[in-house]
Amino acid sequence: MIVNRSCLKEFAEKLHSLPSSLTKPDLLISPFHLHQENELDIYYSPHNEYINRTATIVIAGITPGFSQMKTAYETAVESLRQGRTLEQMAVDTKIAAGFSGSMRHNLITMLDLCGLPQAFGIQSAAKLFGELRHMLHTTSVIKYPVFIQQKNYTGYKPAITHSPILSTYAFGHFPAELNHVTGPALLIPLGKAAETVCETLIRQHSLQNLICLNGFPHPSGANGHRLKQFSKNKEQLETQIRSFAALVDFSIEKRK
Repeated sequence: MIVNRSCLKEFAEKLHSLPSSLTKPDLLISPFHLHQENELDIYYSPHNEYINRTATIVIAGITPGFSQMKTAYETAVESLRQGRTLEQMAVDTKIAAGFSGSMRHNLITMLDLCGLPQAFGIQSAAKLFGELRHMLHTTSVIKYPVFIQQKNYTGYKPAITHSPILSTYAFGHFPAELNHVTGPALLIPLGKAAETVCETLIRQHSLQNLICLNGFPHPSGANGHRLKQFSKNKEQLETQIRSFAALVDFSIEKRK
């Protein structure tokens, strides 16, 4: 399912002027600029326009970083060059850019260690980014890349609730997107900032058919405390995942 088709089409028409190797000066430019609020800038990226409505696992970061944005643009250029449709391009960018790079490796490692594969009857969380991609929906609380003076926004300074534009995305667009997921699905927010938004939405009954996993660290290499946080929360994470799996009975074998 494509969310913002008109915006995606307009974006695709601007891709032809881009060089093959992309840098910040190529992408953080006015044609792709969406919003400015004080020192905060939001730019377009296509990879969160596609929603996997039948996902059983939803992983939500705070906002795409430049690395994910770059991957999404490069994938979009190649996808359109091959003559693929807008829908196919949106899926291609989602698969390529969603938590890409070393962050994906860290994410998979932690998901494996806290028992998600056993609970869902799969070999490894890595399969969710491959042959079992139909089980997964990746997204962000702020669906488009956010920068503070051209540096990745981390969820703080400003806090989401202190920014009108970020609040609009987090408490308006984000729950509207997730409520397209038919569920039941396990929602895994990455890091405290994303978790706080998800918990608020659940308290407000703004999310339907989703059960939130609490305590999962952000897998970014910039989070130097992630291993300590994960070790501290591992048992709690295992218990939550087992409880969800038992509640909804999502074993692969039983769904065949």
